[in-house]
Amino acid sequence: MPKEEEDTCQSLLRSKLEASLQRISFLEMENEQLRRENALLRAQDADRRSTPRKKTQAFVGSISSSQEKQMYQTGTDDGLQCENSISRTELFGTSVAARTRSPRVPNPPPSPKSSSPTAKPSKETGLPPPPPPPPLPLPLSSSRSSCRSIKAVRRVPEVLELYRSLTRKEGKSDTRAGSLGVPAATNAREMIGEIENRSAYLLAIKSDVETQAEFIGFLTREVENAAHGDISEVEAFVKWLDDELSYLVDERAVLKHFPKWPEKKADAMREAAVGYRELKNLEGELFSFRDDKRQPTSVALKRMQALQDKLERSVHNIERVRESASKRYRDLKIPWQWMLDSGIIAQLKLGSMNLAKEYMNRVVTAVKLDAFSDDEEVMLQGVRFAYRVHQFIGGFDEECKHAFQELRKVACD
Repeated sequence: MPKEEEDTCQSLLRSKLEASLQRISFLEMENEQLRRENALLRAQDADRRSTPRKKTQAFVGSISSSQEKQMYQTGTDDGLQCENSISRTELFGTSVAARTRSPRVPNPPPSPKSSSPTAKPSKETGLPPPPPPPPLPLPLSSSRSSCRSIKAVRRVPEVLELYRSLTRKEGKSDTRAGSLGVPAATNAREMIGEIENRSAYLLAIKSDVETQAEFIGFLTREVENAAHGDISEVEAFVKWLDDELSYLVDERAVLKHFPKWPEKKADAMREAAVGYRELKNLEGELFSFRDDKRQPTSVALKRMQALQDKLERSVHNIERVRESASKRYRDLKIPWQWMLDSGIIAQLKLGSMNLAKEYMNRVVTAVKLDAFSDDEEVMLQGVRFAYRVHQFIGGFDEECKHAFQELRKVACD
């Protein structure tokens, strides 16, 4: 009887041993797959960056091998935890790699368009050279044409009269409800992985603080000395600056160790460049807008209303912060004239007037063709939109006034 129990125990142990060996074999295969994926990610990262990663790969490989040994020594549950640690460490290889990076050699910043080479004193005469010619003025063709067009805008009292006759009171339904995103539940294993790799992340930041001091000092001087004459030059400079700072492991975490970094000016330049680019994109969207006659009238009118909503929000945001922002930009030597009413805002208002003309023409065509069962509602929409744009711009030009006269004629009939 004791011999049978001993045989039974041996068979159980043998089955457990076989199960453990199968588990170890499975984990080895999975670890090998993770290594191949990591090698592929490293190869892609090496193509994107010019800095060699040989030391990084050796370091990450040593970490992977040590983690693999630990996996063999642990049981099934410990093996799963070790597998998670390996994957997290390999995925965080970029941060670990920062510890062995060489100092960054920055690319030269973009040269301003209005800059001219500094003249040196003549060696023959010993007299200082004549002063350099003044910088070229900004192109005024577009601004002059926009000023002429804006000056041609005149108020049309008939718009207000027709609007009041059709509506007793203007309803403002501008309720915009924002939905707050619910943060997703955090995986416990991911939190453990982040904690385990926190030390590598801090070491990478410390390495950048120690090795990239000269590089950051160069960027500091460039930002402090930046004095551009046109906002488009600020756009190019900000793009160059962001490309250079992307070399750091964590821009904010590294730069906070350098008290001389001009954070206020760098953020203001980014803010100005982003605000100007949004308005330019909106300007292009406005002037490239064409009413597609193949679309149903209701869909076309909604498209124009959405574009006008977007335009008014952007212009109102600029007008709301213009006084304070222009003062900051002026103090920091950042162009601010583009925020004035005579700048890009004038072009946007002209685009809005073109949108109103398209809207009124579409409404007139729909009413004449009896495309809607309720023509009065469509006519009311057209009058409301015309009144809205008229108040936003401050009037109509001759073409837009002619389109309104057609709308008024149809409404009276």
